Amino acid sequence: MNPRNSRQSGRWKAALIGSALLLALPSAMPAAATTAPGASAANGQEQFRKLYLGSAWYPEQWPEERWAEDLRLMQAHGANVVRIGEFAWSAMEPTEGAYDLGWLVRAVRLAAKYDIKVVIGTPTDTPPAWMTQKYPEVLRIDGDGKRLGHGGRRQFSISDPHYRQLSRDIVSRMAQALGHEPNVIGWQIGNEYTDESYDPAAKAGWMDWLKGRYGTLDKLNDAWTTQYWSQTYSDWNQVPFNTEKGNPGLMLEQKRYITSQWVAFQKNQIDAIRAHALPAQFITTNLGGLGWANRFDRYAINRDLDFASWDNYVGTGHLQPYRNGASHDLVRGWKRKNFWVMEIQPGFVNWAPVSNMLYPGETRAMAWQAIGHGADGILYWQWRNALNGQETMHGSILGPDGKPLPVYDEVVRIGREMARATPVLAGTAPVSPVAILQDYPSRWTIDFQPHHKDYDQIGVLLDYYAPLKDALGSVDIVEADGSLDRYKLVVAPNLAILTPDMTARLSAFVKAGGHLILGPRSGQRDAYDRLQPRRQPGPLADLLGGQVEQFYALDEPVAVGTGTARIWAEDLTAKAPDTQVLLRYGKANGWLDGHAAALTRQVGKGRITYVGALIDPDLMKTLIDDALKGAGVARDFAVPADVELMTRQGDGRSIVILINHGKEARSVTLPETMTDILEGGTKQAVTLGAEGVAVLQRGTDK
Repeated sequence: MNPRNSRQSGRWKAALIGSALLLALPSAMPAAATTAPGASAANGQEQFRKLYLGSAWYPEQWPEERWAEDLRLMQAHGANVVRIGEFAWSAMEPTEGAYDLGWLVRAVRLAAKYDIKVVIGTPTDTPPAWMTQKYPEVLRIDGDGKRLGHGGRRQFSISDPHYRQLSRDIVSRMAQALGHEPNVIGWQIGNEYTDESYDPAAKAGWMDWLKGRYGTLDKLNDAWTTQYWSQTYSDWNQVPFNTEKGNPGLMLEQKRYITSQWVAFQKNQIDAIRAHALPAQFITTNLGGLGWANRFDRYAINRDLDFASWDNYVGTGHLQPYRNGASHDLVRGWKRKNFWVMEIQPGFVNWAPVSNMLYPGETRAMAWQAIGHGADGILYWQWRNALNGQETMHGSILGPDGKPLPVYDEVVRIGREMARATPVLAGTAPVSPVAILQDYPSRWTIDFQPHHKDYDQIGVLLDYYAPLKDALGSVDIVEADGSLDRYKLVVAPNLAILTPDMTARLSAFVKAGGHLILGPRSGQRDAYDRLQPRRQPGPLADLLGGQVEQFYALDEPVAVGTGTARIWAEDLTAKAPDTQVLLRYGKANGWLDGHAAALTRQVGKGRITYVGALIDPDLMKTLIDDALKGAGVARDFAVPADVELMTRQGDGRSIVILINHGKEARSVTLPETMTDILEGGTKQAVTLGAEGVAVLQRGTDK
C-alpha cells in the first residue's frame, strides 16, 4: 500500500461509514426548505439582483495570449459571467501533489477587467491519467463488474474513500487560491452527476447503510417480504448490490443508498470550499439528464446547495414548450426558488441521433423560456470548439478559429435584452396557486414494475401539466414531502408510494380547504415498496370514501365520460354516501363497462378527487378547468395557440413574458396596458413573429 493510503485509511473508512447513514427512513427525511418567492440566497445572504449570461470557457485549452480576445468577445455579446475549471484537473495538478493554480487565478483576474464574474467548477468529473494509473481503485466498477479505464469522463467511483480524499485535496487547494478572489461569485461541484460505482468500497458502504437503516436482518427480511422465492438473508453480505432486476424493496433501497453516496461525495467538496471561501460565494451543481433523470433523488442532492442548476438541451428536433417548461418548473421545485441553467445549447449538440440546428430565434426563445420559468442565470455550452476531443462537433458560440459563428449575433441580442430586463426582473420569481407533486421513490417503484410498456410517467405528468399551464402563467412542480400551504389546487399524477407523513399532510391540506387530485396508481405502495394492505389509494381511501377494485393495463382504448382512456384504467367504487362519481366508463373491456373511472368527495373545507384512468387531452382539459373553478383559482388572460404565457412576481412588480413557439406571427391582446421592457413604450396588444418574445410589466402588482 502506498504510504499515503496507509496514513489516510482510518479517516477514509470513518468517512465512508458515516456517509452510509446519511439517509433516514423516508417519512423522516427532511423536506426541502421553502423560500419566499423571488428570494435567492447563499448562506442566508441576498445573492444577486440581476440576470446572468455567459458560457463555459476552457482557458487551459488555449494560449494565454488569446484569453483577452475571448473575454472581449464575451463582453461584446453582453456576458457578465463565465464558468471555468470543471474539466481541468490535469492542468491544476499535473503530477501528484504538484499544484499549478496560477493560470486559474490569472484567468479569474483577467475576467474582472472585462466585468465578467466567474463560477469555478471543481474538476472531479475527470480525474487525471497519473491518478487512475497509480491508484486504479479510484476507477468506477459498473453493474456488470467491469472496471472502467481512462480516456473519457465519469470513470471515477463516488464511493471510493481514496478518490474522495484526492478530490477534497484539489478542491481545498482551489478554495485556498480562489475563495477570497472578489471576482469569483460561486462554485459548481463536478459536472452532471450520473454513474454510481459497484466497487468493494461501495458494497461495504451498502452493508453499513442497510445495518443503520434496519438494525437487524429480521426487519429487512420482513420489509422486503423475502420469503418470496426463498430470498431470505441470514448474513448481510448475502444482500445483492448490482444493477440486476430483483426484489423491488431491495431496488428501492439501493436507489436511496446511491443517493446517499452522491450526497456524501458532494458534501465532501462543499466542506472543503466552505472551509476557505467567502460565505457570499454560492455552491451549486449542474444536474443533467434533461431534467427528468431519476438515477438518484434530486431533492436530496439539492438540500446542501445554495440553489439548483441544470443543463437544458433539446437534442434532436426543436423545443417542446410544455416538456421543456415543465423541466424548468421541476428544477425550480428542487429548492422551491429560482435556479440557474448552467449549460444551454447554442444551436445544436453533438450527441443526438440527428444533431440538427435550432431555428433562427429558437436559441433566444429557449433563453427567455428559462427566465420565464425562474432562471436567473444562463450559460451556453460551450464558448469555443476544442480542436480535438469527444465533443469537438458540439455547438458553440465561437468556431475553432476563434471567430464568431452565426449564432453569436443571436446571443448578442439575448445579452442586450437581458441587460434591459434585469432592473424589472431582479427579485421576481414565478408564483403559483397550483402545484404538481413529483416523488422519486414513486417514480422508481413504477419503473420497476410498469405493467405496460407505454406507461410513461413523465407523459402522465405532462397530461395534467399542459392544461394547467394553458390556464396559468406559472405552475409549480414540487416534492411530495414538502409544504402545501401556498396552494389551492394540488395534483399528484403518479404518487404510488404514500408514507404516513405524506398521508397526514395531504389529508390536512384537503380538510383546510385545498383540492387534491390523485392520478392512477396512487397509494399503491408503502415506504418499503410493499403493496399497501388497503386497496388504492391505500391510507387515503377513507378520505376519498372510495377505493380501486382492480387496475387494468389496456391493449385497446376504452370509452370514459365524453372521451377515451388508453394504456391504464382502474375500476373504482364509492364507499361513502357523499362520494360522487365524476366519470364513468362506457363500452369498455367487459370488466369496466359502466363502472366509475373517477371519484370526488368534499371533505371539510376542501375536496379530494381520484382519477383512475389515463384520459385524452380534451377530457383532461375539462377536468382541469372544472378543478380550477372549484378551487377558486383565477385563470390568467388568454393567449393564442403556440404562444406561451409566463409570469414572475416580487418586489412590488408583476412581469409577463410571452413567447411565440410557432412559425406564424401571433397577435396577443393584453388585459391591461403594459410597459414593453424590450422595445419601450406602453402597449395594449403585441404582435409576435415566429420565435418572437415580449417582456412586459403590469402597471401594478396583482
